[in-house]
Amino acid sequence: MRYLLTLIAMLAITTAVQAKVYYRGDVNRDNSVDITDVNKAVNAALNSLDDDDADVNGDGVVDIVDVNTVVNYVLSGHMELVRTNVDWVWNMDELPEIRLNVSLDEWNRLLRLYDSNNRTKQYIVADMNFNMAGENFAVDEVGLRLKGNTSRRRPEGWQGQEHQAGNTDWHHVHFGINMHKWVDDKDHDVHGVHKLHLKWFKDDPAYVRELFCYNLFRDYGVWTASRSNYCRLWLHVEGDSKEAYMGVYEMIEPVDKNYLKQRDGADMFGSKDGNLWKCKYAWAPASLTDPYNRDYYADDDSDDSHTYTLQTNIENFENAKAQFIDFQLKLASKSDASFKTWIAQVCDVDLFLRTLAVNVAVGMWDDYWNNSNNYYLYFTTEDVTDYKVYMIPYDYDNTLGTSSDCGVQHDSGRQDPLKWGHDGNLLASRILNIPEYKAKYVQYLKELVDESSGMMHYNSATSRIRAWQEKIAPYVSNDTGEDMIIEDRPASWGNHGEYRLLEDSRDNNFFRVKAAAIKNAAF
Repeated sequence: MRYLLTLIAMLAITTAVQAKVYYRGDVNRDNSVDITDVNKAVNAALNSLDDDDADVNGDGVVDIVDVNTVVNYVLSGHMELVRTNVDWVWNMDELPEIRLNVSLDEWNRLLRLYDSNNRTKQYIVADMNFNMAGENFAVDEVGLRLKGNTSRRRPEGWQGQEHQAGNTDWHHVHFGINMHKWVDDKDHDVHGVHKLHLKWFKDDPAYVRELFCYNLFRDYGVWTASRSNYCRLWLHVEGDSKEAYMGVYEMIEPVDKNYLKQRDGADMFGSKDGNLWKCKYAWAPASLTDPYNRDYYADDDSDDSHTYTLQTNIENFENAKAQFIDFQLKLASKSDASFKTWIAQVCDVDLFLRTLAVNVAVGMWDDYWNNSNNYYLYFTTEDVTDYKVYMIPYDYDNTLGTSSDCGVQHDSGRQDPLKWGHDGNLLASRILNIPEYKAKYVQYLKELVDESSGMMHYNSATSRIRAWQEKIAPYVSNDTGEDMIIEDRPASWGNHGEYRLLEDSRDNNFFRVKAAAIKNAAF
């Protein structure tokens, strides 16, 4: 019965997350364009309301131009469909094709940007073609940049070289695409998606780890997790006789304003205008235990890397910082009794426990609890003391047996699930010190590896992985000459190279080892 209820809840979440297809000018979203839409547009324009639906021409401002546009739709009877079904892009049954076209000058500028600072976050101009399931989107003037942390590298050749047409030494790199970087309107998206992260499989010869984790999160009701999908990527630089096929990439939904908008519902955040922080181990660990850490910054598109970076409402940075400090001070100073009451008020504890359980089940050692890294925090309001806060997971390529000597860990498969990370990382340790929350966490771990759940048990997990690998295998060979085969092994730098995903062994199959570690733990 518990599993049936879980499935019903997950179906409800999936339905809620899907965005609605509507008609341009349908400001009140009732599937028609009439005088009621004119009235709502007039009200939004007169009162300077921040209403995305009333911004009919997509220029970021609601004004008389939008009102006139709605009036013209009403008078003409013309109904222009606006495609905003965001989940369409993330349909794992399809394999999108992305083609990037870059001028020679812009490509050489990207190479120079990397040479001057290999941490560069600066964008160049490119044109993009996105094709999937019989639909084609030509989006001109998108922003294109390099991404990655330790995986950041030059996309072509070596230091100081410009583009070598006809004799190009291509390298796999992570890319970021921002369709609204240069032109911010509704024609510069794909079914409501504005940005894409494109990742090559640097640390994952199996081509499945991060996609498996995001898929698992969402299947287990962790609606905060990003959507993801495979894609095929081509790159053409002006003057080249043919485009370069970069191979199969991972396509990930960025955590940004559009991410918040897609989850602005009563059963989710209930807000899209709060404070979003990116948290990572930069100059200091993102442990949430040093409230007066000086490494708080507002995202200013610079190339700097910081522990806590505010992504939204940067014009109110000091207020957002005060709110973040308030949360950390209370996290550390509340008595056990008052902490239990407070944390239930400011946090969806059940969702946090599900997130924690998936982290441990997939062997995510580079997370908040163990390495003070790789998460976002979203505060649903701008009020310094009155808010709800959510932890958002990201960056899951170093999982499923790619293990490391890090934090308190030496083996991400066999590590005690109750001693996954530092006791000093209080958001995890204080919640798990509460008996009923600890019991729920243990319940979720056991559910994940139970065969009836269809989640992390060897049979169901390997079935999904084999199907995905079979889908992409014909397309893995590429013009970089790198990562040309799918292999069942973890990253070469890991400390447990024996782990496998598909090999049916109780000693080194990650799913079997993890299930045993959870079942044998001293709960």
